[in-house]
Amino acid sequence: METYLHRSHHAHLDSRRVGFFRPFLWLAKGAGDLGKYPKISFAHGLIVAAVFWLALLVTSMHVYALAAVVSGFMLIGPIMAAGLCEISRRLENKQPVSFDQSLSGLSRNQPALFRFAGFLLGFSLLWFVISALVLMATLGEVAPPLDRTMWGDFFAFASPMQSALYLIVGGLLAAIVFALSVVAIPAIIDSNIKALDAAFISVRVVSDNLLTMMLWAGLLALFTGVGIATFMIGMIVIFPLLGHASWHAYRDLVNNTE
Repeated sequence: METYLHRSHHAHLDSRRVGFFRPFLWLAKGAGDLGKYPKISFAHGLIVAAVFWLALLVTSMHVYALAAVVSGFMLIGPIMAAGLCEISRRLENKQPVSFDQSLSGLSRNQPALFRFAGFLLGFSLLWFVISALVLMATLGEVAPPLDRTMWGDFFAFASPMQSALYLIVGGLLAAIVFALSVVAIPAIIDSNIKALDAAFISVRVVSDNLLTMMLWAGLLALFTGVGIATFMIGMIVIFPLLGHASWHAYRDLVNNTE
């Protein structure tokens, strides 16, 4: 297959152009990694699902609380996937795998991971603020009273236009986060690069593989939607699958020139 390389002057990494249907190969390889150490992988999925269960138990469907939960996932999701990427990295290099060892990727380059988490937190807070402004402009108030929606459904109080605006804002910021983070965490783990360089190479990957990345983003959204629709039970399997697949996406899309 003909490839196209774009040199990142900041990170010593190259963006590689791949075929449109490659995301399905990443999922297949991710499933293979999941099958080798399922208990360890499922443990990561269970932790993520448990965090969401706890958050949704407290927040229900109040608009601000829901925004905080989704914003939290924007922060926690990519960072939590670091352990799954480390498992896949160890499998690739024929190194031993255990739950404790899967966490070593988090400790190997902590400064970059913490800074990247800060980037994601900033975008999460930005969505929180912008969503508040959208609601204030459309509803004439910041949000429905907490006692009316804490155990109810915000979308029952909002018009279709108001709900659409709220979701569009979230979707746009989610697209930005995707572009910044699609290969950032595995790049940090594998190449020990800075957070800004990891974000840079992610953006280059998306730019060089726009249609493929749109397919990958759609698959991520579809699988995540299935996980949420099953009250996060499905996420116990889906999150590890996507985490392992993210490692293989990185290996396919990025060439380390060091």
